[in-house]
Amino acid sequence: MLARYGITPWRLKLLAGMLDALRLLKAAGCKRVFIDGSFVTSKEVPGDFDACWDADGVDFDLIDERLLTFDRGRATQKAAFMGEFFVADSGADPQGTLFRDFFQTDREGRRKGIVVIDLKDLP
Repeated sequence: MLARYGITPWRLKLLAGMLDALRLLKAAGCKRVFIDGSFVTSKEVPGDFDACWDADGVDFDLIDERLLTFDRGRATQKAAFMGEFFVADSGADPQGTLFRDFFQTDREGRRKGIVVIDLKDLP
């Protein structure tokens, strides 16, 4: 992931924040995280990254509270991790679309790909 997405100093900073959160999620039992947004494009300076995580097998007593803080603009998450994290099976819009599905649809309603990170491979 570093070679593919860590191509600028700013992207490396975003990746460092993301990795901090991924390690916390893995420690709580999370197995997969889905990444979306301009971070997974060729954009040189994405604003941040958007992520959602699979809650299957997660011990919520071990989840870092910042990953469950959804204050205005997810300011707490962005300050700590440089991006936003949502539970994959929670609603992303008023229609109840799950984040996992919401991330796979563009603004025009067309299907698109996302990046899936298997946390078992994370050091």
